[in-house]
Amino acid sequence: MLIENVEKTTTVEELKKIASQVRRDIVRMVHCCSSGHPGGSLGCADYLVALYFREMKHNTQFNMDGINEDLFFLSNGHISPLWYSVLSRAGYFPASELGTFRKLNSRLQGHPATEEHLPGIRIASGSLGQGLSVAVGAAQAKKLNKDNRLVYVLMGDGEQQEGQIWEALMYAAHHKVDNIIAAVDYNGQQIDGPCDKVMSLGDLKAKYESFGWRVLECAEGNKMEAIIETLQKAKSLTGQGQPIAILLKTEMGYGVDYMMGSHKWHGAAPNDEQLAKALAQLEETLGDY
Repeated sequence: MLIENVEKTTTVEELKKIASQVRRDIVRMVHCCSSGHPGGSLGCADYLVALYFREMKHNTQFNMDGINEDLFFLSNGHISPLWYSVLSRAGYFPASELGTFRKLNSRLQGHPATEEHLPGIRIASGSLGQGLSVAVGAAQAKKLNKDNRLVYVLMGDGEQQEGQIWEALMYAAHHKVDNIIAAVDYNGQQIDGPCDKVMSLGDLKAKYESFGWRVLECAEGNKMEAIIETLQKAKSLTGQGQPIAILLKTEMGYGVDYMMGSHKWHGAAPNDEQLAKALAQLEETLGDY
């Protein structure tokens, strides 16, 4: 199935309902194996739903080349529960497979992996700092092949502490890779605590701009309307000689009150009681797997 910029048929309210189901999937997956990263997954759910169900042109009959398709790369691969849920709900594989997350011989490994041949996954990720480089390379390949589709990549804010990020930023600007939209999940939290305490990012917008990128800020990264507006603005700026970045202000654990805003849920699984409390706050809209 080809999903091509379906804003005329996928309403904001429908996207919100999909995001609610995706959040249910996330907490159930992590609970089932008592392992995983729910905080960032919940925080970025709205963004990835907007991409896959409205803004990107992509084909669920997956092929690695992705010719004449928009491509997505997940650099912060630890939020794989989110990506797996979105891929399954979009039609890449049955939602029932979500129940195998992190289990022996599952295609749904803790970090996305290519040797499992899971549809939708083009690179192994989760070794932080590498995804932007891959995405820039894929975007440059599209330009060389005269393929006018876009490349999207999502990174974490703690990930910005990796040096390879800044090499990729410099390369993309120098080579005018203007068909890439790179988003940073700017929730201010990483596994060891608030980013400002671990290693402050300073003025991230000014830093990106000083490296030659065009930067948009989405101050409401958990509001579907704001995400769509920002993505459409970003797309309108492509092809103008500069790579595009989005600083996406999200809240870790969004949608589950006891997880929200705390780095403690970066990599912790809910117990039975906590799962029940989370599910009570999240509407089941597409049917649990």
